[in-house]
Amino acid sequence: MRFFFLTMGAFGMLAAGAAHADAIADRQAIMKDMGRSVGTIAPMIKGAKPFDATAALAALETLSADAQKFDVDTLFPAGTDQGDTEASPKIWEDRDDFVKHVEKFRTDAAAAVAANPQDLDALKPAFQQVAANCGSCHQAYRIKKN
Repeated sequence: MRFFFLTMGAFGMLAAGAAHADAIADRQAIMKDMGRSVGTIAPMIKGAKPFDATAALAALETLSADAQKFDVDTLFPAGTDQGDTEASPKIWEDRDDFVKHVEKFRTDAAAAVAANPQDLDALKPAFQQVAANCGSCHQAYRIKKN
């Protein structure tokens, strides 16, 4: 009987570890997708690539969709500050502020899509607001690992 409980306890610990790994992997996948979208728009803003309204809107739509998927409770459960992650412990220490950052990002990403920028002059302010959210959140809640 003791073997049964030890086995089940070990299995439970492995399952919890796998769940944490999944949350970390899920949030990293969303971040990478957002990074690809930023990588589509940023060169247009910098003048390194010509403005493409279709590509810009698609990238903004992806950012907005990813923002909607960014559920703090699901992606940042307790214990997922450990492991292969750049998430700062501040996320769990000041969860309310982190949630406010995420909600602002959602709002601004949706507004950028609604703006439907058809030229570079319209894209710049919409994207800069979204990018400012990324930067402020990364500054406060990310630990860059080398």
